Amino acid sequence: MKKKFIIDTDPGIDDAMAIFVALKSPEVNVIGLTTIFGNVYTTLATRNALHLLEVAGRTDIPVAEGSHVTITKGTKLGIADFAHGADGLGNQNYPPPNGKPIEQSAAAFLVEQASKYPGEVTLVALGPLTNVALAIQLDPAFSKNIGKIVILGGAFAVNGNANPAAEANISGDPDAADIVFTSGADILTVGINVTHQVFLTDADREKLAASNGKLAQYLCKIVDVYYCYHYDAYNTKGIYLHDPTAMIAAIDPSVITWTEGVVRVQRTGIMRGLALLYNNQKRFAEVTEWSDKPSVKVAVTVDAPKVVKMVMDRLMSS
Repeated sequence: MKKKFIIDTDPGIDDAMAIFVALKSPEVNVIGLTTIFGNVYTTLATRNALHLLEVAGRTDIPVAEGSHVTITKGTKLGIADFAHGADGLGNQNYPPPNGKPIEQSAAAFLVEQASKYPGEVTLVALGPLTNVALAIQLDPAFSKNIGKIVILGGAFAVNGNANPAAEANISGDPDAADIVFTSGADILTVGINVTHQVFLTDADREKLAASNGKLAQYLCKIVDVYYCYHYDAYNTKGIYLHDPTAMIAAIDPSVITWTEGVVRVQRTGIMRGLALLYNNQKRFAEVTEWSDKPSVKVAVTVDAPKVVKMVMDRLMSS
């Protein structure tokens, strides 16, 4: 049976790549997209999600619009338009999509689908975790009903990409992230300690451009802004495959190895957004906010060549 996926997303150039990879993966049945702020504001994320489904010829997939504010009603959002363009898709200024989001909120849609298919749905969370935390608050059974949550988030034992302490998705709503990580759901989080090992080179890009893949051609059009950002920020010629790596890990967990432990998120101060793993190797006598919290899986290594090949093959076969 195909795996049922819901993709919680803030498209975003690498989100677009991850969505296309999922849509072209024979192992996966994408049953919905939910949208969240991050690379762009939520309204534009919804527009981009609908547009990407039209490009892929999959307008049968519902899109549920997510929260416009953080879990604590914060409106000061860290939007990454400097990396993805003002429109989130490389400043191509595509016309508005014909489709509309469904009436349900993202959180309500997540709760409904998890309840409808208990244990069967994989939620791939590619942006800040506000919608997921709202679903947990909306339905106490959500954490058990959802089959698995694969998160792109954290910067375990390396510097962040939003600031030296924090990775962008966790930094986008640290309070929500802490709710999700301590919810008891079956969670695998793929941090930038892993995704920074997965790199799409200029040669890979040229191979995509030379292919007959419709979605590969589309991505080659939008990716210039993202390449420029990487060159300016990291002095590299190529791009990190953050979202596609998390997506491939959801499709084929054999591409990564992981450790397990409690993850908590710093919610205040200069370290706000820092996700920290407690590896359970020391038993602490005192009762603290780490005590009796459920463990999650944290990716530690990745088969980078295999991930790049899987991404390339799916895009070029489109």
